[in-house]
Amino acid sequence: MPHLIVECSGNLAERLSPDELVRTLHEAALETGVFPLGGIRTRLHLFRHYRIADGNPAHGFVHVTMRIGRGRDVPTRKRAGEHVFAALRRAVADARAHTTLALSLEIEEIDPDTSFRDNDIHQHLSRGS
Repeated sequence: MPHLIVECSGNLAERLSPDELVRTLHEAALETGVFPLGGIRTRLHLFRHYRIADGNPAHGFVHVTMRIGRGRDVPTRKRAGEHVFAALRRAVADARAHTTLALSLEIEEIDPDTSFRDNDIHQHLSRGS
């Protein structure tokens, strides 16, 4: 973990690279030192249909949900969230110079009793393959 789920208004695809934003946030999650490489998943959804505030089509948004496993204390979660949010702010700085943006990030803990996984990526990474 974490799973970073990035939701963006579609108008931002013209002002920033979705692939670059995914790479930046993925690397930021790894840089925290809190999450193992084999557990990080980052995906981005661009929305064609949305309305923000007064309906001005120039407004944009990026919301990041970080879904993480339970067990980390609040200071650790806060530090990780602040680091990823700072990376998000840097990544959209050029777009923000040309439009208004609403940015947000929320951390959700996954309930281990109702979460099911089968991940052999950790083994693959440990072999150096």
